[in-house]
Amino acid sequence: MSHTIINPPPILVHPTTGPYNHALEIQPDLRWVVVSGQVPLAPDGTIPKGIEAQTKLVWQNLIHILAEAGMDMTDVVKLTHYVTGREHLEGYNRARAEFMGDVKPASTLLLISGLARPEFLVEVDLMAAKAP
Repeated sequence: MSHTIINPPPILVHPTTGPYNHALEIQPDLRWVVVSGQVPLAPDGTIPKGIEAQTKLVWQNLIHILAEAGMDMTDVVKLTHYVTGREHLEGYNRARAEFMGDVKPASTLLLISGLARPEFLVEVDLMAAKAP
């Protein structure tokens, strides 16, 4: 990974409370990929039921897009998570952990009232950077 983790000492900034880092410094001359928000829409147009199934599909979509760009989760430097209710957080976090493992990019999680379609419970976008 060509990224430097930036987490100030706890006397200056509260330690992170989840699977993320406060900041990542990205080295110059890296290739960037910016991925649009991915929703739980399967290639055949179906939408799985429940937050865990939807989250798994979203992360599978993200992995396929990164792979097409010659990247993987270790290249992710920024995530934005949109979840449609606090009641979905436990299931979302459980499914997310399956795909992210120990990778801890900068991250923002938003609890929102809705997405483009009422049956969508989650959406995730990301940025990745990798040496050419």
